[in-house]
Amino acid sequence: MHPYVEIAKRTIEDFVKTGKISSIPKEIPEDMKKKAGVFVSIKKRGQLRGCIGTFMPATENIYTEIIRNAIAAATEDPRFPPVHESELPELEYSVDILSPPEPVRNLDELDPKKYGIIVIKGWQKGLLLPDIEGVNTVDEQLRIAKLKAGIDPFDPDVEIYKFKVERYK
Repeated sequence: MHPYVEIAKRTIEDFVKTGKISSIPKEIPEDMKKKAGVFVSIKKRGQLRGCIGTFMPATENIYTEIIRNAIAAATEDPRFPPVHESELPELEYSVDILSPPEPVRNLDELDPKKYGIIVIKGWQKGLLLPDIEGVNTVDEQLRIAKLKAGIDPFDPDVEIYKFKVERYK
């Protein structure tokens, strides 16, 4: 198991069992000291069980970003009830480290298997990670991201950004 996934798993298990956040070691690995947006996804029997993240870093490094988003994915995803201790043996985890978002000038730049997208209109923002099962076209990807943001899916007047992820399972 990749260290990023180990951190997410241990954090969720500790928090669900004790209500406490795992302690952060004094020395963290060099690759976890940089800042990046991070998403933590939880699946149960192949179905999404929680997914929360940040497209821009909200903490001082990847290590703490994983901890923050792992707890949020397990307890704050509004689509699901908080993870219960009895579920822990059935859960699978993935951690996505996001590249900085880049503005999209032409929809030809997009590929739903390669890039995630962010759509913005005023204060409304929607994000969809890349390579999501069942999302095969740019139109589908944009429609879903707009709906997540509460934006009319047919509204062409949105800012669009793309990003890549490094996915660890």
